[in-house]
Amino acid sequence: MKYLAGCFISAVLGTVLTLGWLNSEDRQFAHAQSQPQRREGPQFFGNRAATANNRRSQLLFNSDGMTNEEKINVSIYNKVNKGVVNITTKAEESFFLLEGTVEGSGSGCVLDKKGHILTNFHVVEDARKVSVTLYNGKTYAASPVGADPSNDLVVIKIDAPPEVLFPVEFGHSKTLKVGMRVYAIGNPFGLERSMTTGIVASLNRSLRAKNNRMIKSIIQIDAAINPGNSGGPLLDSHGRLIGLNTAIATRTGQSAGIGFAIPESLASRVVPQLIRHGKVIRPEIGISRVYEIERGLLIAKLKPNGPADKAGLRGPKVTRSRRGVFVVEEIDRSAADLIIAVDGRKTTSADEFLDYIESKKIGDSVVLTILREGKQQRVTVTLGGK
Repeated sequence: MKYLAGCFISAVLGTVLTLGWLNSEDRQFAHAQSQPQRREGPQFFGNRAATANNRRSQLLFNSDGMTNEEKINVSIYNKVNKGVVNITTKAEESFFLLEGTVEGSGSGCVLDKKGHILTNFHVVEDARKVSVTLYNGKTYAASPVGADPSNDLVVIKIDAPPEVLFPVEFGHSKTLKVGMRVYAIGNPFGLERSMTTGIVASLNRSLRAKNNRMIKSIIQIDAAINPGNSGGPLLDSHGRLIGLNTAIATRTGQSAGIGFAIPESLASRVVPQLIRHGKVIRPEIGISRVYEIERGLLIAKLKPNGPADKAGLRGPKVTRSRRGVFVVEEIDRSAADLIIAVDGRKTTSADEFLDYIESKKIGDSVVLTILREGKQQRVTVTLGGK
């Protein structure tokens, strides 16, 4: 009996120990299987998320805490703002029997260390006094250098030390594409050197100047420009001048998201002549005015002894007669020559005609096809100019 009891006790203890060992092994195995997932899994995903966030942060923000776009904006402003000036004008205006002074304002761009400033002609038109305020707050009286009303451009000059003049760098407007980012700096409503951003909304627009001539290749932008921005620079992403802000389309007098700028290509062609000659030297044909009719351009007035007059072209026939104490002038327009083509190019627009003439050089000859008394003729005209 004792032997059997001992065997039974040994068997029970062995079973208990065996089951305890198995449970222990199971727990250890389970721990070995699950613990790495609890420890490695979350840690792995956490590291990848942290790495992605760090990369995203590096892409969005630089060491200064700015996005790359903000950094470009700041660098452009810092590069150019000292070259943008505030222009104020004073003009005399009469109202009934009273005379008063009218003040105006605009923007301008420093061209060189000699003090030449580029702005729009309409900013200083009819001004009796023009003043230019630089970035440092100092104001200088400005004197006229040269103007081109047909393209709404003018160059003025101030007598300022070279060390306070920061010329604006010129870019290239001919490489612009719709959608490219642009920056406008100016003085809207007198708020000096304000910057707005936008894109090129369209190209090759036309804008009519005050002298009724059409300015071609105008840049349309959606960057906000307002009264006071006229004459300020339109810049590319490198801070280079690609246009001169000149007008807005609006019904309220304030920005409606449609602005216009004179292209750099036009300014680069005109400015050197304004500085050198005080005006743009263009070839002229000596026809002062025409009537646009369906068949062509009817000559309304010729310059006496001008190229067209010397070539034998005819304007309206004018006869004067005295009736009592009055002299009566009668104009027979049917006697005037009708221009239907120039160098074989059909023309019905005065702007197109003048653009073609101005594309030539002084001394060049053009052949006009005209109708005179119902008959077609060709007349060669040698272009003048001075």
